[in-house]
Amino acid sequence: MEQKKIILLVEDDPFLSDMYVTKFTESGYDIKAAMDGQQGLDLLNGGLRPDMALLDIVMPKMDGIELLTAIKKEEKLKDTPVVLLTNLGQETDIQRGMELGALDYLVKAHFTPSEVVKRVESLFAKINEPHA
Repeated sequence: MEQKKIILLVEDDPFLSDMYVTKFTESGYDIKAAMDGQQGLDLLNGGLRPDMALLDIVMPKMDGIELLTAIKKEEKLKDTPVVLLTNLGQETDIQRGMELGALDYLVKAHFTPSEVVKRVESLFAKINEPHA
């Protein structure tokens, strides 16, 4: 049997975090949630190796952009696919996130939690495609 994919969700809104955790769990994922970027980084430094990380941008202690930068700098973590899941929809924010190495950028207001799960599934399918 295929091992469950592990997703790290870093989201400071407890209500949203619970909704995403519920949806991803129902869809067969093993999801670990952190309430801020520092907590997310602590999990990663503690040995968590997620198949994908979903990061909010606006958070206390360490924001999603800082966490994305930290992940991409770290040899053991740099290949972790990161999706920014945020309410910052400005073109400049999107561009910055993508330039720093995010795989995708989702504006929360445009996606229901179920749609976010579907998007993540399609990203996994893309990542796992044999490269031509």
